[in-house]
Amino acid sequence: MASFGQTFDASSIEPSSGYDVLPPGKYLAQIVASEMRATKDGLGQYLYLEVDVIEGQYAGRKLFDRLNLINANADAVQIAQRTLSSICRAVGKLQVSNSEQLHLIPLIADVRVRPPKGMYGESNSVRYLPRGGQAANAPTFSTGPANPPARPAMATATPAANGLPWKRQA
Repeated sequence: MASFGQTFDASSIEPSSGYDVLPPGKYLAQIVASEMRATKDGLGQYLYLEVDVIEGQYAGRKLFDRLNLINANADAVQIAQRTLSSICRAVGKLQVSNSEQLHLIPLIADVRVRPPKGMYGESNSVRYLPRGGQAANAPTFSTGPANPPARPAMATATPAANGLPWKRQA
């Protein structure tokens, strides 16, 4: 039991309305907390991540992720390791010995919405991408949900004009 030291009057304070899921989009974010936790069955462990959105309309909102790094299900471990690799690459740290080395380094959280499943409502899923032009496929940054930009029409020039070295004539 915890004593409040005074009487708390809930009638004088608006209750928490909770949060809806974040709309799909790319958000500038950073990992602010992490820890290894035991899985529900106690036989494995997952890396629990708390991620803060740091810019735009949803600045201050949180995302949470769980990476099953120690699990009897080899597929779950492989998915978790790939996600951790994405995070490491996104923050520019290819070799880490603890999760705190990933904290407070901006990255892009590519947020998607998973439909309701069973007794659970909608939830967010996150892919982690490098910020800016650090990778060949780096996304353009937006501060919230957006429709993807239209792709420019492909040029109709000859392959050599498109810069394909194996198609050039000597």
